[in-house]
Amino acid sequence: MASAATKVEALYQVPLLAHATMEPMNCTVHMRKDECEIWIGSQAASRVQAMAAKVAGLPPEKVIVHNHLIGGGFGRRLEADGAVRAVQIAQQVEGPVKVVWTREEDIQHDMYRPYWFDRISAGLDDKGRPVAWNNRFAGSSVIARWLPPGFKDGLNPDSTEGAIDLVYDLPNFHVEYVRLESPGIPTAFWRSVGPSHNVFVTESFIDELAAAAKQDPVAFRLGLLDKAPRAKAVLALAAEKAGWEQRLPQRVGRGVSLQSVFATYMAQVAEVEVGKDGAVRVRRVVCAVDCGIPVNPDTIQAQIQSAIMFGITAALYGNITVKNGRVEQSNFDTYQILRMNEAPAVEVHIVQSRESPGGMGEAGTSAIVPAVTNAIFAATGKRLRKMPVDTTALKQLP
Repeated sequence: MASAATKVEALYQVPLLAHATMEPMNCTVHMRKDECEIWIGSQAASRVQAMAAKVAGLPPEKVIVHNHLIGGGFGRRLEADGAVRAVQIAQQVEGPVKVVWTREEDIQHDMYRPYWFDRISAGLDDKGRPVAWNNRFAGSSVIARWLPPGFKDGLNPDSTEGAIDLVYDLPNFHVEYVRLESPGIPTAFWRSVGPSHNVFVTESFIDELAAAAKQDPVAFRLGLLDKAPRAKAVLALAAEKAGWEQRLPQRVGRGVSLQSVFATYMAQVAEVEVGKDGAVRVRRVVCAVDCGIPVNPDTIQAQIQSAIMFGITAALYGNITVKNGRVEQSNFDTYQILRMNEAPAVEVHIVQSRESPGGMGEAGTSAIVPAVTNAIFAATGKRLRKMPVDTTALKQLP
């Protein structure tokens, strides 16, 4: 770093986020003398069985779990707290009991995506190529609570994915994770888990380096991908299909992101318009994906489309705040989600790969957020390092 011709530093922050599951948390339990029967939609039915057995004082084989469609989980239904509460209530009455959380209860008593704080810096040589990279970030470890054996030597893969395994050729690469738990605020997995935070930071900062080097964001990335042919291919494909070099109207910009997470390579180009009132509209998203052998192309497209909507919601609106020990948001009036009339056109281009299949349900969420914020920079020259998007700051721009 000391030998760099140019040094770039930045601070990034992402907020607590709720899951806002489509179907609020619910569970039906029938407690009998020596048996417990449960009807639930869970992402981890064996966890429901184990925790219900502990609460009921029964051996696990005496707890019968009927698992149904999850009604939208996004990570929330990896937790068994709803089932535990339903068992506790069912212990007090005879006959089956159905417990349904209201939307307000669901949002205000969620287990939230962690708040993250990053201090990141890099050095460039006189030709604009990176010579050093340093990223130190702090936040909660979900794995340490959810699966303690997975948290070893102060680290876990969920917290670091998307931060330590970048596709770029970056010499002198240093990343530190600092575990910091917020007292009284339970944290949990949220769709795209660790990369939902890490990819926003790393891809935003790569864009900052391209700007510091006075290079086009796509060209800058391509120059660092000679050792990652699959990443290079999806980036080139997304840029081509998006018409990267075509001119756009004033206050409209294109932003790009590139990632390799969940064993899937993905590039996204977002086309974003920023109104004079600061309002941000994502008009179009072009995605190129190499997820290995494309087993079901229709499912791949559907997963990417829904993940993009989920991620845009987080970028534009997602924010859980706590005041006097209580969550301030309570329903979709205060915890807004992307509306139908705000949804962009989404194009998905699938690489016909012969590699082993990768993950598809989460990759689109982590890729879209930096694509949107990088597009806002292209449209306005304003770099956003804290989520959600600050429309007040954009309103003040000429």
